Amino acid sequence: MKHMLIMRSTPASAEAFAGTDVEAVINAMGAYNESMITAGVLVGGDGLAPEPGYVVDFDGETPVVSDGPYGEVHELFNGFWIVQTATAEEALEWAKRAPLTPGSKLEVRRVTDETDFADFADNEYIEKEKGWRAEESA
Repeated sequence: MKHMLIMRSTPASAEAFAGTDVEAVINAMGAYNESMITAGVLVGGDGLAPEPGYVVDFDGETPVVSDGPYGEVHELFNGFWIVQTATAEEALEWAKRAPLTPGSKLEVRRVTDETDFADFADNEYIEKEKGWRAEESA
């Protein structure tokens, strides 16, 4: 099963990061990533730049685009990892090892797969997505 580990900032983590040695952060993240690669659980991941960013709001009749990514630091996603693990507990164990600053939060979410849509197995787009994924992995 796949899980997404989503890094989230808070005012406390932004403050803690301000005083850190960036090269030390790069080294800690690199070692963490390398440990996941060595264990065979890392599928993908990247950091997210704060700008440029946009929010597309679908509340109205037509979508409205505003500068983003978000208005408040506590809503800011800084990056993510996708891990492939046997259980949710294993994904949580990897999340707890992340070298993040005090005040940071790491949200862990299961990535959906075809079993989540078993009731729609004959749907045209479910079938097409299987083909797209096969092409992507080839």
